[in-house]
Amino acid sequence: MLRILEDRHRQFWILHSLGWLGFALVAFLGSLFQEMRDAYLLVVALDAYAGWLLTIPLRYFYQRIRSWHPAALVATVLLASLLTAACWSVIKNFNYWEIYRHGFRPDDWLQYLEQTPVGFYVMLSWSGLYFGVRYYQSLQQEKQKLLIASNKAHEAQLKMLRYQLNPHFLFNTLNAISTLVMLGEADTANKMLSRLSDFLRYSLYKDPIKKVALSQEIHAAALYLEIEKVRFSERLTIEYDIAENADVALVPSLILQPLVENAIKYAVARQSAGGLISIKARKFGHDLLIEVADNGPGMPIDSGLPKENSGLGLVNTRERLAALYDKNFSLVLTHNQPQGVKVNIRIPFEVEQADEEQS
Repeated sequence: MLRILEDRHRQFWILHSLGWLGFALVAFLGSLFQEMRDAYLLVVALDAYAGWLLTIPLRYFYQRIRSWHPAALVATVLLASLLTAACWSVIKNFNYWEIYRHGFRPDDWLQYLEQTPVGFYVMLSWSGLYFGVRYYQSLQQEKQKLLIASNKAHEAQLKMLRYQLNPHFLFNTLNAISTLVMLGEADTANKMLSRLSDFLRYSLYKDPIKKVALSQEIHAAALYLEIEKVRFSERLTIEYDIAENADVALVPSLILQPLVENAIKYAVARQSAGGLISIKARKFGHDLLIEVADNGPGMPIDSGLPKENSGLGLVNTRERLAALYDKNFSLVLTHNQPQGVKVNIRIPFEVEQADEEQS
């Protein structure tokens, strides 16, 4: 039963049929007060069945126009309801005259349309209920997407928090700072402690549910990379290419972390000579394009994701983007040239409302 209610297609047919059954019941009860003959019951049933049939095309027509501008949508719905009501009026009068009045035919054909105002009210009510139910279903779907996005965001935060609890990460970082102190480079050690503090603070207190400016995510990635740079020294090279109009774009918080982490783990750490990590971002039309690339040994790729289990972070990132943007995004892993891999992300270009008004 629950699966039936969750299926939009089945929901329509159930509600559609129940609605016209309710119309037939009300019409029949009304006929009892008017002391109509038993033959009128057949008229009521045929009228309800005709209304049931005539409103089915309205459903598919409304599916095509529901994204129109509100003014055009309202005008079109009113016109469609009026035309459907006119057709229904002709059928109702024909049923009434043929069955209840034994084949009566009016002298003026306009009498076939005399019940159009009443039919217009019924069809307009049906249209209003249709859009009301569609809006409610869309609202429930958005709530479900928000819940999925919230769960994915918390999963991303937990992966980020492991660096606070990961003894290897903290050991390597603190050991590098200790080495700097022993070498008398207190200023550099102090800067590294400050970066570590900022990085941990960002991962702790930044709400992963909310979107943040790309500049903040670049800053967080830079903090992490600068800490790793102490570990790898000259073996790690970092390049940034962020367009001026891209740094204000809103992105899911902590979205760059698994990409940078993979680049460190599978590219830089596996090469004795180290490697290069580049982060690029630019606006392209109504989209934001982000690229994280490395020049590591590379890996087998299948359908935009690694064939190996090393792509877990990318899979989680893709699922999180799907929850946030539905189908309006892409995440693709490809081979970099001359070697390495690169991750390309496309998401809608969004900015804070205040920034959008100023621009």
